[in-house]
Amino acid sequence: MRAVIQRVKCASVQVDKSIIGSIDHGLLVLLGVHAIDTDQDVAWLADKTVNLRIFDDTDGKMNLSLLDTGGSLLVVSQFTLYGDCRKGRRPSWSQAGRPELAESLYTQFATAVRRHGIPVQTGQFQAMMDVSLTNDGPVTLLLDSHKNF
Repeated sequence: MRAVIQRVKCASVQVDKSIIGSIDHGLLVLLGVHAIDTDQDVAWLADKTVNLRIFDDTDGKMNLSLLDTGGSLLVVSQFTLYGDCRKGRRPSWSQAGRPELAESLYTQFATAVRRHGIPVQTGQFQAMMDVSLTNDGPVTLLLDSHKNF
């Protein structure tokens, strides 16, 4: 699994001009599922995401996690994170998980984060979505469960 994690002051996602998910202070996670991802990838990524110390403490140092700050998480499916642009001019999507697998693991990720006590909002799987955010920092990180060692 790949995730683009952005620390945000607020974020929202719309489908057909209707807001279907929004958060204030927290993390926006754009989540891509690889063709060979499993429950282990979900567990690793959820744990890593909620425990990343990327929020400022009272001294202005990045020492606090989402768990520490009481923030929320908005997760949006993004198969394009597995676009391979090395050859030609059109990305290849061959590494992206098939929709059935991707939707299942996307849902499992949201559930795993909720188990940590984090409020979670989601986008709509396979929908055309408009995502808005106010990046805080900006702080943007990339996580990849296949590179966790």
